[in-house]
Amino acid sequence: MSSVGLLYVGAVLFINGLMLIGKVPGKSAAVLNFFVGGMQVIFPTLIIVAGANDPAVILGASGLYLFGFTYLYVAFNQVFDLPGEGLGWFSLFVAICAVAFSVVNFTTGDDPVFGVIWLIWAVLWFLFFLLLALGRAELTEATGWFTIIVAHLTGTLPAFLLLTGNFDASMRNALLMAVAGVAALAVAFVLARRTSSASTPEVTAPHPA
Repeated sequence: MSSVGLLYVGAVLFINGLMLIGKVPGKSAAVLNFFVGGMQVIFPTLIIVAGANDPAVILGASGLYLFGFTYLYVAFNQVFDLPGEGLGWFSLFVAICAVAFSVVNFTTGDDPVFGVIWLIWAVLWFLFFLLLALGRAELTEATGWFTIIVAHLTGTLPAFLLLTGNFDASMRNALLMAVAGVAALAVAFVLARRTSSASTPEVTAPHPA
């Protein structure tokens, strides 16, 4: 994934995470989803056309469609108030593909950091599947917080490292990314539990007359 595209993945995931925890209205979030989704469908198409049937180029661009279609799907769902089951099942497909892209990065791609990043994305999209396709509404807050953290962990931060020429695809950094991913998931559930507890009114027993 290009560094510019990755930067905007961080932006749109951040907004979508805020939408899930109720901080950004759905139709407001749809605008950025249309912009980034459109970008991540048009750009890989141009890359593939210019790639002259180069398998490596096509492979590198193909993963962008998974994100582009997700964001466009989110945008249409929010604007037209559509049910989320279709997006949920598509998210399962994305999660499975993300595991495959992770394997490619660990092996032929020789980039363990992005191998881990793809695994983190697989977990995130699997949460979208549980939430939207299976109706696990109790995961909404945790998924939202995880999306917010992952937006910067796997999008904004790597994008700026790539843009400034400071990205290091070493196994050490891959291990650090893996630890950060697990920590992000744990923090997301802790924040969700605290938010849920804070929003639940305290019930006290009535005083006897």
